[in-house]
Amino acid sequence: MEVGTFTMNLKETAEEYLDRIPMWANKKNSLADIRMFLGEMGEPEENMKIFHVAGTNGKGSVCAFLQSALLSSGFRVGTFTSPHLIETRERFSIDGKMVSENAFSESYESVRKLSEHMVEKGFCHPSYFEFLFYMAMDMFRKEKVDYVILEAGLGGRLDTTNAIRHPLVSVITSISLDHTEYLGDTIEKIAAEKAGIIKKGVPLVFDGNDSQASCVITCRAKELGVSFYEVDRHDYRITGYEDFGFKAGFINTKGAFVEVSIPSHGEYQIMNGLLSYRALEAAGLGGMKGIREGFAQMRWPARMEEVLPGVFLDGAHNPGGIEAFIKAASGLCRKRQKQADLLFSAVSGKDHKTMIKRIAGSLPLNHVAVAHMDSERGLDAEILLQEFQSYCKKQAKGFTTVEEAVLYMLKERKEGHLLFCVGSLYLMGEIKAVLRRNGYD
Repeated sequence: MEVGTFTMNLKETAEEYLDRIPMWANKKNSLADIRMFLGEMGEPEENMKIFHVAGTNGKGSVCAFLQSALLSSGFRVGTFTSPHLIETRERFSIDGKMVSENAFSESYESVRKLSEHMVEKGFCHPSYFEFLFYMAMDMFRKEKVDYVILEAGLGGRLDTTNAIRHPLVSVITSISLDHTEYLGDTIEKIAAEKAGIIKKGVPLVFDGNDSQASCVITCRAKELGVSFYEVDRHDYRITGYEDFGFKAGFINTKGAFVEVSIPSHGEYQIMNGLLSYRALEAAGLGGMKGIREGFAQMRWPARMEEVLPGVFLDGAHNPGGIEAFIKAASGLCRKRQKQADLLFSAVSGKDHKTMIKRIAGSLPLNHVAVAHMDSERGLDAEILLQEFQSYCKKQAKGFTTVEEAVLYMLKERKEGHLLFCVGSLYLMGEIKAVLRRNGYD
């Protein structure tokens, strides 16, 4: 069967088909065309109560807090996030669990047939992300969830998820310089793209810690006349420390003080928790009894995640994310009175020189390893090694594979050291796969 220039193999698996989409469906459909696809599906999103989340850093964590709070309050929840770390199904969850292989396959088949039909009508085949978005809408409709949590992909204004017209609440997390080749080379330009998710009649919650981003987002919200809630670090305070993370107090919209548990070693998660809490308030759900329990149970992989005792994974891969990582890692080293070992890798297109310089100048590093990831965009270990040697007095070691680097660092790690793995979410996925293969999980 031929669709456009692509030959469909009816015997291939969903994963194989999806993995091949970027090789040939390289044209992104317009939002108007995406709406036509949704219309052909019967506009499933129109009957959904959707939390729409955009931003540079913290999107996935905000989604996780929202999901956990809603589940603890007795609601059924569908969540669509990206990217995945090991397998595509991770992007879709129903009631906090990755969707079953059967549900995944059924929605894949439905969207594949939809795609064939729309291509015959003259539309472009869906891009990889568009295809997954349609699958999410199909799954959530079939499961009849009470709420949908929808994480935007790249940007906001032209993002596939922005085809939804009536979300319950729009949320914009912290803004940082990332994907500058697509979104602009300044905070203001990137903020303007993220602010593209703001819609008339839909309350907005956003991170106001960066004044430049805040100004752009506020102006757009006022232009559209929407009610908005700007939150920053002054709207919470740390009230205690526990083995699993923080106790924090939020100031709610009524001025009252609400204490919650934030199960993370990264202080940045307090801000993400606060954004989630304010989004629930904006949706009229601030009084749910399950919020505290849900927040305390929130789990989100590869964000200062302690996968083994003293071994942490953090997917930070841009300036804002690296600054948050450094603060969290430095705090852990002080708290546990230990030095830092580091495993680092990055993909092309990221400002890896700045990331390496900041890490080398801020952490009490002892042992450093860099590795080449199994990706076309993965940087050669030799390049990363040279950069570390320019900024770091400690000796660094390069590896041609992530598996070699992980096993070496685990073997060589001493009792008085913590191992931090950082630089890319792709790296986190490879590390998790390595740990699984070698019996560490």
